[in-house]
Amino acid sequence: MERVQLANNLSFSRLIHGLWRLADWKQATETTLDLIQHCVEKGITTFDHADIYGSYLCEELFGDALKLKPSLRQKIEIVTKCGIVLPSHNRPNHQSHHYNTSKQHIVKSVESSLLNLQTDYIDVLLIHRPDPFMDPVQVAEAFTKLKQEGKVRYFGVSNFKDHQYNMLQSYLDLPLITNQIELSAYHLENFDDGTLNHCLENRIAPMAWSPLARGKIFSAKDDKSVRLRNTLVKITEEINAAGIDQVLYAWLLNHPSKIMPIIGSGKKTRIDKAIESMNVKLTLDQWFEILHSSMGCEVP
Repeated sequence: MERVQLANNLSFSRLIHGLWRLADWKQATETTLDLIQHCVEKGITTFDHADIYGSYLCEELFGDALKLKPSLRQKIEIVTKCGIVLPSHNRPNHQSHHYNTSKQHIVKSVESSLLNLQTDYIDVLLIHRPDPFMDPVQVAEAFTKLKQEGKVRYFGVSNFKDHQYNMLQSYLDLPLITNQIELSAYHLENFDDGTLNHCLENRIAPMAWSPLARGKIFSAKDDKSVRLRNTLVKITEEINAAGIDQVLYAWLLNHPSKIMPIIGSGKKTRIDKAIESMNVKLTLDQWFEILHSSMGCEVP
């Protein structure tokens, strides 16, 4: 498995396993452990979480699995996110959906994540969404405190545009090391608005959520989905890939910005299929054919 260097002593597996649906899988703790071990054996060592996933349950479910085999912790990298507040029966004191990036909330969220994940440290903490009420001084104080206490090794953001990233970075003594953004052949916003260029400019490898376009590409009836799906089927046949999902992953993996797609499946067969996509090479003609199909026109 290819690895991407994010800092001097931190690298991620090129493919990342995402746990946002772990609670939906309703599986035994032993099954979750088996899935984690399968990923690690295949070279996927980076696991993506957020405090809110599964109505605040997914971190705990993952931690329960790690507790069965604590030695696994030294073989993996854990990413988690904070900053979104959701009403939940698991958080009865939450009265509304809003963002909270105060120092107190960030620190409290991390301490809760550490307990739930059964670990002493988080490899990378991300601010989950840009907060219109953010006080960057408080974010900086929280990051500094967590770094000094050894609770978080590195920091990044999620869903930030370049100006939001630069604003927060200007208040920090520590470098932000990644931006987790939505990227797929269907969702081109972050290609078009300069977000991906900002990653290239700052030598920041981005994490890509929903690389399969939230699954809609497989069955949606809108013109864009049908048009893109037909192109993906054509190219799948041309290169003898195992399915259009492999071509979708390859479209991101072939990009020079070192995009790290997040695999959101709990099925080993789909994870293995995603891993095989790392060997799928697209010609420049094919890469642009997919882009044109998504755009509905050719580049200028």
